[in-house]
Amino acid sequence: MKTVCVYCGSSVGKTDKYKKAAVELGKEIARRHLGLVFGGGNIGLMNVLAGSVIENGGKVIGVIPRNLFKRKLARKGLAKLYVLKDMHSRKAKMADLSDAFIALPGGIGTLEEFAEAATWNQLHIHHKPCALLNVNGYFNNLIKFLDSAVKEGFFKRSDRSAIIVEKDPSALISKLLRIRKPPHKKDWKDILE
Repeated sequence: MKTVCVYCGSSVGKTDKYKKAAVELGKEIARRHLGLVFGGGNIGLMNVLAGSVIENGGKVIGVIPRNLFKRKLARKGLAKLYVLKDMHSRKAKMADLSDAFIALPGGIGTLEEFAEAATWNQLHIHHKPCALLNVNGYFNNLIKFLDSAVKEGFFKRSDRSAIIVEKDPSALISKLLRIRKPPHKKDWKDILE
């Protein structure tokens, strides 16, 4: 694993716990010599996370849509900044550049991006691990939803267990680094069973 994509809020949230978690995750990414791929913004947890990776000697790659770049919302000081035409191409580029995906607390955009990465994993479009950094119990309701989807027959237990949930940034990165890619399933019957 060389790069980790982190989806997170364009706000810092109402408690300092979220900002502290972003700082700690950034330190851990840099300490493990991983590159960060993120949304390229200079606001919210995105900015805090990128700053932490950079301050600790890590490499940061930003991917931002043109409309946000034009509004001067791009973070400076990155190893590389991709400016793409829209959110769809942004998400595809982030996925191409990344070996794993983590969600920090954020809003509907964070949820949407993480859900897409997890769905692509479920459908074997990629075999890249997905994880939630459950700071301050932020993702508890999402975790309950996923468990309910398994119980009600809408989500396979193996796909649910593939989503790593951890409270501690160091433990989360350690779990991601231990994952080995599963063998590629060859047809839809294997995926849907």
